[in-house]
Amino acid sequence: MSSIVGEKPALIWVLRLSVVLLVALWLFPTLGLLVSSFRTADQIATSGWWRAMFPSEQNLTLRTAAPETQIREGDLFVIEGQLFGDDAKGEISAWGTSARDPAAYAPGTTAELRRGGTLTVQADGRYRYENTEEISGKRGPRVFVSATVPPEFTLENYATVLVSGNATDNMAKAFFNTLTVTIPATIIPILVAAFAAYALAWMEFPGRALLVATIVGLLVVPLQLALIPLLKVHNEIGIGKGYIGVWMAHTGFGLPLAIYLLRNYMIGIPRDIIENARVDGATDFMIFVRIILPLSFPALASFAIFQFLWTWNDLLVAMVFLIDATGETTVMTKQIVELLGTRGGNWEILATSAFVSIAVPLVVFFAMQKYLVRGLLAGSVK
Repeated sequence: MSSIVGEKPALIWVLRLSVVLLVALWLFPTLGLLVSSFRTADQIATSGWWRAMFPSEQNLTLRTAAPETQIREGDLFVIEGQLFGDDAKGEISAWGTSARDPAAYAPGTTAELRRGGTLTVQADGRYRYENTEEISGKRGPRVFVSATVPPEFTLENYATVLVSGNATDNMAKAFFNTLTVTIPATIIPILVAAFAAYALAWMEFPGRALLVATIVGLLVVPLQLALIPLLKVHNEIGIGKGYIGVWMAHTGFGLPLAIYLLRNYMIGIPRDIIENARVDGATDFMIFVRIILPLSFPALASFAIFQFLWTWNDLLVAMVFLIDATGETTVMTKQIVELLGTRGGNWEILATSAFVSIAVPLVVFFAMQKYLVRGLLAGSVK
């Protein structure tokens, strides 16, 4: 009965559910990365990104104002203020003066300090620190609080990654280094593969079938198998530690797929178009430039998406062919790995750096996705 016209086979629903599941598996982590990039370190540590719009219970370490802000009230020296800053936020449920017992006192309770004096903390974060002697020191005493804090979003993470600080300078430079690697490594194989695909599709010459078989065989050659031999060749000719070497490496690894994809598309173009152009006196170069390339744009765009995403997200080839101890040619993937090692606890910085690294590929993919399926199906139907 499932094959009757108008009935939807069960397999169709399985396929649709599978597509929805795959989309969710990619969408939710990306959305979580985006939300986390705007959250503070304390919020990330205490609640998941899906609770970013709700208040969260946090354990915070705060300080009173510096001793130079004290005022004298009769025989007392007093410091008053707001633990949460000028913009009061959060509601304190417990507080303490020692990390061993951060919830020793309830809001409104007065505690004796080891350095002398007393401290009173209210539920809204207001405090009063008073002492019979002049308060000394460079900083005020620490206060450990358990508080319910409203949701907060900030752009400081992006400022840290893209504008200020040592890690920022490296990440901003790594962004442009990645563009320097990715753009030529995408354009060069497309240009070479387009000429090669036209020759294999429409030009008669001895050994053409053997070349096609060789290209198909190269599709299954593991990338890792060719890295070291290729690096030795690059070092011998002097391009093993710079952009030229990594461009040539990406071009070599991407050409088999590019030629195979473009040839399958070009060979599906009606022969009558090619023959009519030759009858009119067009050369192979004129046919290629004026007819084949415009008609092959979906396949070219399809491969451009794959090549761009691969080179942008690549780490292995960059680490092998961009050997630079000064960091002048460090790409974003390598910089993020270094951040994992040096700032492993700063999840807000890592989330922001990771989202910056995927922002450009997302823009490229959504801008050219309509050509992706058309290019992938090239040559599948005659």
